[in-house]
Amino acid sequence: MKTVIVNYGMGNLQSVQRKLYRLKVDSFISSEAAEILTADKLILPGVGHFKKAMDNLRQLQLLDVLNEAVLVNKKPILGICLGMQLLANSSEEGGVNGLGWIDAEVVRFKVNDTIKNKVPHMGWNQIIKTKESLLMKGIPDLSDLYFVHSYHLKLNEPEDLLNETEYEYRFASAVEKNNIFGVQYHPEKSHDVGELLLKNFVEL
Repeated sequence: MKTVIVNYGMGNLQSVQRKLYRLKVDSFISSEAAEILTADKLILPGVGHFKKAMDNLRQLQLLDVLNEAVLVNKKPILGICLGMQLLANSSEEGGVNGLGWIDAEVVRFKVNDTIKNKVPHMGWNQIIKTKESLLMKGIPDLSDLYFVHSYHLKLNEPEDLLNETEYEYRFASAVEKNNIFGVQYHPEKSHDVGELLLKNFVEL
């Protein structure tokens, strides 16, 4: 079983790989088309700016490669934080199109109480499980996971929703559509619960 962490120059690759190493999972950090196409599982992590991320994927000639791996070959992929946002149609951050695998737009938090609910949303918060999923196997409802983000997905297809989280209002904190998974939180920074989620993913 080969897991490839897609390297498109947007950070937190090593922290994801360290967590997989703890799980005794063979993982490779790569931006090579051949590695991505021969992987059993793909992880698309990332922190930073949406437009920069899409520019990097384009410059590395990874858009067609990822489409082939995920849409044609149906390889399971897990987007983490910015990686989840890239699954959407487009983002307010930079005003550019995303991968378009999840029917959603990425929008900035619009909170009224900026004292109680600062943006970026940073720290531990609970997830509300909205449907059964192998990705969430053994993870209790209302588990705490670690977040750092100013933008979130606004879904057009409710059936793609996997988790919600409350931050003045409820937003999509995880999605699932066939072989495509995304989490807004950072499982690699979320202790035992995050480790279990990554274990569930590589065992799909």
